[in-house]
Order: sequence, then structure tokens, then C-alpha cells
Amino acid sequence: MSSLGESVKNYRRLKGWTQEQLAEAAGASLGTVRTVEQGGNASVEMLHTLAAALDTTTSSLFATEVPSPIEVDSSEGPRLMELRRALMPPVGLSEILVEPSEPVALSAIQRDIDDQHALYRTDRYDSVAKKLPGILRAAEVAVATSDDGEDEQRAKIVRARALLLAGKYLTQVRRYDMAYHALSRGIQEARDVGVVQLATNGVVGMGWLLLRQDRFDEAEQLAVRTADDVEPRMSKATPAQLAVWGELLQRVASASIRNNRPDVAKEARRMATTAASALGREHMDFREHWGTFGPVTAETKAIEDLSLVGDARGVLGRADEGPVGSKALKKLGRPSPNNWDRHRLDVARAHVKLGSHQDAMDELTGIKASSPEWLKHQTMARRVMREILGSRKRTLTQDMRETAAHLGISG
Repeated sequence: MSSLGESVKNYRRLKGWTQEQLAEAAGASLGTVRTVEQGGNASVEMLHTLAAALDTTTSSLFATEVPSPIEVDSSEGPRLMELRRALMPPVGLSEILVEPSEPVALSAIQRDIDDQHALYRTDRYDSVAKKLPGILRAAEVAVATSDDGEDEQRAKIVRARALLLAGKYLTQVRRYDMAYHALSRGIQEARDVGVVQLATNGVVGMGWLLLRQDRFDEAEQLAVRTADDVEPRMSKATPAQLAVWGELLQRVASASIRNNRPDVAKEARRMATTAASALGREHMDFREHWGTFGPVTAETKAIEDLSLVGDARGVLGRADEGPVGSKALKKLGRPSPNNWDRHRLDVARAHVKLGSHQDAMDELTGIKASSPEWLKHQTMARRVMREILGSRKRTLTQDMRETAAHLGISG
């Protein structure tokens, strides 16, 4: 039995419950509870549900244990080798060993960073991965060859932005150790040169990484502390200050709702909505904050909370209304493709839970058409697709076969 399974079993026994009673309280099947307690796999959403039934936090169910072996595609190493070499060069006794190259103007490096952010936003991950090594090397050379003073500070700001872009890309494609290295260096660099807004932008990214690693307590604490440090005065705050503060509050809410702390999540969402309302519409500035933020983004994340607690009807009741309705989108602007696609995945999941498998399939097909690379990296998409396939009694449609293949699902 795994440590996780033992934790669930111990909490259940403290309640004086049988496995059947835990299954009933959590709205799960008896087989699911048995699988978890015997060390089988379970989604974070299911663990959240079990934790809520057991009156504890999701984090308390996790324990340190030896991870299961992971199958790695043999092409994975070569694909990221150049990025790995640029981001994490060998370190010797005297200095970092970097390949010499000609200095590039800071304005050109910054332009490349801006261009790659634009490509990242439009689902062009392969292009970003190919360009990042050169950007990182150019930024390192710029710092190494700069004069002391303002010239060096400008070079370090550009290097911090390059590192944060690398951290964003690597978190998205689930290369978490590399992402942590890039984000932590970027935050420290920005902090060292006194650019608080840029460092805070990196903290938003660090919060996202911690969430991806199921480190809910740490994600919440980091975001709370940073949000307190940078809380703006509403009457004088710039759009970027409001946006980064709102993004931090969203990290607080996302961590606490996953950790079975709904009251904390509710208050954080309320404050994020306040920041979004002060902005008035979606705001994007990758140099100053992590992504697009505004009323629509705040609403998609509030709907995501409903999805996480299993309220499928609540998700569908708000899925195309209010700030996320078609009329509001024209007035308020669209959120980032990542946030919008995640919202539509929540809608697909809600349809599956209510047995509307064709509606769920329509959502997946739409996301695949607009963001095929993003979809490949979404565990929830594979889960939804498997449920659709498992419920299908007739021959699969062409869309079903193509989407399943796209997500790497066979059989």
C-alpha cells in the first residue's frame, strides 16, 4: 500500500467509517475508494473530493514516497537538449562554462522575447522551444559584456524576462524541474535589480508551477504573502499593478479550492473580481504581468472552481452567460487562449459528468481546432476523451478517432 493510500485509510478510520461510508460521503464508487487505499492512481480532483468528505485538506493526504517509474519518449532528450544547455550550462570552479558568442543589442533580444510571447499565446510551442536557447544565450552574453551601472541593470532586466518566458513555456509542457530553475533565477534577478513588478510577475508563474505539482499549501502561502506585499491603492494603481495583484489572488483561490479551503477561495475570488472590475476589461502586457487578466478571466476561474468541486450544473449554468457570454466578450475583450481553452475543457467535463457526451466531444473538437498543441498537454482532455470513448456503444466518429489519436489515446 502506498503512503497516500495509508493516509486515506487512516483518516477514514479516524472517522470510524467503512470504505462504503467514505464512498457515499464523497459521492464516489466503492471501487474508487478501494483503488486509492490500495495504492492505485487517482486524479487530484478525486483526492480533493475524498479530502472534503474526510474534513481535511487535500495536501494532508499526500506523503513523501518513491515515485512510480515514468516512461520517457526517447526523442524527449534531443528535443530539449539545446534549451537545457542554454538554461543550465555546466558550472566549474571558476565560472559557468558558456559557449562564446557575439553580443546582441538588448533591443533585439527584447524584441525576440516579445515575438516568442506572441507565438506562445497562439499555441506555437515548437517555435518557442527552438528560439529560446538563442535568446537565453544572448541575454547571458549581454549581462557578461555590459558595463557596470545602468547598462548592466538593463541587461539583467532583459535576462530576467528571458528566464520568465522559459519558465512559462517549461511549466506549460510539464518540465517542472527546468521550469523551477528558470523561474527562480528570473525572480531573483528581477528582485536584485529592484524591479518589483517583474519579480512579482515571476511569482505568479511560480504559483502556477506549484499548483501543477500539487503543492497547494506552498502555492497559497506564496501568493498570499506576495499579494499583501504588492497590494495596490485602487485609485492610483496602474493597469499592470492591478493585473498582477489579481493574478496573485487567483493563485490563492486556485490553491485553496484544491486544498479543500472553500472560504479562503471565495474571499480570494471576490478580491480578484474587484481587481478585474477596476481594470474594466481584459488587459495584456507580458513585460509587466503573467498573462491576460480582467473580468472575463476572473469569471472563467470562478467557473473552474465549480468544476473542481464537481458542480457540473453550476458550470453549465454560467458557461456562456455574464462575462463569458458572446456579447460580453465583445465588450470586455477575450482572455488568453490558455485560460479560455481551460474554461471550455471545464465545460466539456461538465457535459461528460451529466452524460452529454456529444456536447463534450464538440468542445474538445473546437479546442483541437484552435489550440492543438495546448490540448496535447492537458491531462483533463485525455480524461474526458477516455470517458467519451468508454460510453460509446456505436462505431466511433471521425472526430472521435482523430481527437483520441491527437491525445495519444489508443484502443
